[in-house]
Amino acid sequence: MNLFVATTNPGKLRDFAATASSEITLTPLPGLKQIPAPAEDEPTFEGNARLKAIYYSHHAPNEIVIADDSGLEVDALHCAPGVRSARYADDHHFTDPPNATTDERNNLLLITNLTGIPLTQRSARYHCVLAAARNGKILAIGHGAVEGEILSAPRDTDGFGYDPLFYLPAQNKTMAELDIATKLTFSHRGRAFAALISELNSGLHSHPPR
Repeated sequence: MNLFVATTNPGKLRDFAATASSEITLTPLPGLKQIPAPAEDEPTFEGNARLKAIYYSHHAPNEIVIADDSGLEVDALHCAPGVRSARYADDHHFTDPPNATTDERNNLLLITNLTGIPLTQRSARYHCVLAAARNGKILAIGHGAVEGEILSAPRDTDGFGYDPLFYLPAQNKTMAELDIATKLTFSHRGRAFAALISELNSGLHSHPPR
């Protein structure tokens, strides 16, 4: 099975590939950088994943295209930043310090918004939804999540996004402190990909393409 992936993010491709069996070939969607991105304006991860998979599938006729939407949900913040995880600081015009990266500003805003909330009330999860589509029709959906807690200060700088703040109690480490092999076992994207492939295989066997 060949799947075209609507991303050029090496971290995402690595997470998907780690879960893929030898019968699955993952290929970045050809010409993706030249394709105007769709507006990701759905209120849920699944809504955005569906939207993107359908949109990009029209750029690869008769092929299966997969797209994801993922982010961080913090229970004490009513599941924010959620679908706006990558744009969290920008949405709130949080620009300090001026020389900080987007990830650093997002993390600083999260710390600020959780000020005064004890660790025991900082439950959170990384949540990913993957959608597969062909010729504008959704074929399968896969959900994946990993549970953790949000620290009051970052630990380590590896990983990306909120990894330096995302603490795994059973490991006594943040996601950023895990080695790559261990981190892949906790990958919400990997779990979503496994769920997607299971549903996709079931659907294709039940309704093979004509």
